[in-house]
Amino acid sequence: MATWQCVKSCGACCFLAPDERPDLDSYLEPDQLALYLSMVGEDGWCIHYDAGDRLCTIYADRPSFCQVTFSTFETMFGVEADELDDFAIDCCQEHIADIYGEASPEMERFNGAVGVGE
Repeated sequence: MATWQCVKSCGACCFLAPDERPDLDSYLEPDQLALYLSMVGEDGWCIHYDAGDRLCTIYADRPSFCQVTFSTFETMFGVEADELDDFAIDCCQEHIADIYGEASPEMERFNGAVGVGE
């Protein structure tokens, strides 16, 4: 069974362009949505994303909507605990494919790390 984990030097989830996520207001509270929108840079990437290192500069203090935890995903998407790994893996694969491509080194590293295709 595949187990979700964040893979360093990816950052696909840090591409926050609202037009790529048109249903934001369906899972973020108004104050969270305002914070989210304030984090979107002119290029669509999070203003806290270091593109050179591909790392979040506020990782330890990032907002709850940036955290892949059961409570966050239950609140935002209604995900049950036993569905979290599959749901998070699907989300990451979608973002990685959109940003880097389905056959990208990023996708290969992610799938290897989480145990997809083994």
